Amino acid sequence: MIYPSIDKLLNIVDSKYKLVHVTSQRSKQMLENNHYQMRENEYTAKKPIGRALEELEKGLIKIKED
Repeated sequence: MIYPSIDKLLNIVDSKYKLVHVTSQRSKQMLENNHYQMRENEYTAKKPIGRALEELEKGLIKIKED
């Protein structure tokens, strides 16, 4: 099973496309800056894209509406 589930994430973000866009941007920031919002041992995922999804689920990523 994928963690966090897509159903939970779509309650936070209104479309799949925005979900992909936000998590890809955040994972690129993680790779470029080596900055994480949680401790290493708090993440379930090993890769930046999964870690970005976890941060989104925990409310650590705020999405600005245009």
